[in-house]
Amino acid sequence: MKTLLLLAFLCASFAFAEKPNIVLIITDDQGYGDLSIHGNPHLQTPHIDRLGQSGVRFDRFYVNSFCAPTRAALLTGRWPVRTGCHGVTHNREAVRPSEVTIAEALKGAGYRTGCFGKWHNGEQYPFTPQGQGFDEFFGFNNGHWNNYFDATLLRGATPERTRGYITDVLTDEAMKFIGSDQKKPFFCYLSYNAPHSPFQVPDRYFDKFKAKGFEENVAAFYGMCENIDDNVGRLLAHLDKLKLADNTIVLFLTDNGGTAGVKIYNAGMRGGKVSVHEGGSRVPLFVRWPAANWKPCVVKQIVSHIDLYPTLLDLCGVKPPRGPKVDGISLRPLLEGGDLLWPERVLFTHNPIDETNKFPGAVRTQRHRLVREIKGPGGGSKAKANDASAIAWQLYDMEADPGQEKNIANDHPDLVAKLSKLYDAWFADISRDGLQRFPLPIGYAQHNPVELHAPQAYFDKPLLFANGPGFANDWLTGWTDAKAKVWFDIEVVAAGRYDIELAFACPKEDAGSKVRVTVGNNTLEAVVPAAVAKEIPLPHRDAIGRERYRNRDWATLKLGTVHLSKGSAKLTVEILSKPGAAVMDFKHVKLKRL
Repeated sequence: MKTLLLLAFLCASFAFAEKPNIVLIITDDQGYGDLSIHGNPHLQTPHIDRLGQSGVRFDRFYVNSFCAPTRAALLTGRWPVRTGCHGVTHNREAVRPSEVTIAEALKGAGYRTGCFGKWHNGEQYPFTPQGQGFDEFFGFNNGHWNNYFDATLLRGATPERTRGYITDVLTDEAMKFIGSDQKKPFFCYLSYNAPHSPFQVPDRYFDKFKAKGFEENVAAFYGMCENIDDNVGRLLAHLDKLKLADNTIVLFLTDNGGTAGVKIYNAGMRGGKVSVHEGGSRVPLFVRWPAANWKPCVVKQIVSHIDLYPTLLDLCGVKPPRGPKVDGISLRPLLEGGDLLWPERVLFTHNPIDETNKFPGAVRTQRHRLVREIKGPGGGSKAKANDASAIAWQLYDMEADPGQEKNIANDHPDLVAKLSKLYDAWFADISRDGLQRFPLPIGYAQHNPVELHAPQAYFDKPLLFANGPGFANDWLTGWTDAKAKVWFDIEVVAAGRYDIELAFACPKEDAGSKVRVTVGNNTLEAVVPAAVAKEIPLPHRDAIGRERYRNRDWATLKLGTVHLSKGSAKLTVEILSKPGAAVMDFKHVKLKRL
């Protein structure tokens, strides 16, 4: 009997040990054309190129043309709007905790799971990585970070100061995670925030491209791409050194079309980030797994971000856990060279911007792209339901006209009608449950204290965001009307006593406003003192970065302690009196459970 038990244990251990490791590398705002393997004549990415050449390259891989929706789809295998993700800020980027992520699925099968870098699918637990299946997290929860040198990042929910350039730091952390425990298979989600703006990069990378005559933002962007390649090289060498490369699936992809580099080289495609044309959503996907003995090849079939979840579970022999229906399909047949049996597919792109907008959108078949875009300076980034500026459907033959120069919609009205009908049905399906901005959870032990940030707030006019539409790290300013309020929808998950404080700035001439914070039946009042929030210099390479991405040393105003009951509530900041021209600049409110 003992012998049989021992044999069973050994067999189980052997099977467990044979599960492949996974390293999924995703970069931010790097387009298909921002790699030398795709013909870019201005930069060199030899390590990423070799990864693509030694594995399977998917030449028609499609994602969303925004950051957060792509990440929601690849983590869950579902169209992003189904997951609750319908934007990139104001808490529209969050994925509901009831979704099953690839990290949760693999963790349930015995994997160690680690996320390093940009998250961008929710800022408060359980919307954060550690609430979505990751054992370890080191990075930031927001959509972007303002400082790439010596940044203060989060280890779990605890701030930690780093030393060095952020892409180097994140690679170091991923390498530590990979080597920390080789008794269990691992899933390493390495989510670089470069080459997303702000354009900050070490001198040796910037100087190389500035010497070629590029504008500052392009020189920095290309330098950030080459720094990423150097770090991918370091990571792959680390796998070799630990003798893990053979049984590790390595994936490299990006989250949307390119930005600064598309005007220089875009592989002949039309559009970049936020566009629903080809260049907005066609990105690289390279997959390497030496132990599988796949024949290096270039796959021409159209595939999508929703396919990665089922593919990785299939390759790892992990049964999908119970949960919402997955939209993607496993790419294993294509990886193994079985393209003859691959089904004809129709893929969709939708730029989820708020709770209602149906367009911009696109349909992609193996041959055609159908596009309905919204004209204007925002490229559709401010679209609403039934937006009157949504122009007629455009149709392009992507085989005969890969640059989308000739709209053939008038020549093929039946095809336009067929594909647009498919889009209508698809959109009705993915949005049938409605969308909402989730209330912000308060009281979890895993995230205490918790900050509620200005971009997650609701507010009255004339308040506005200081640096644009309210992306990550922004604050509210222009509080000149004493009747205007700021409020947050919250969900208190644990009753108890909570300290509350505000992060703010107020010039001397405006000091003295009396504010009231109300949470449910609780109120706290305080007088806003004078407090200068000094600008923290950041190493931007371009003028736009210096205007848009700003850090300040915020003052804090301790309001006191309240007892909160469990359940839904509204936290409101209102003004009782205002002696000056404005109340304050508002950055965040912090709640700490005692």
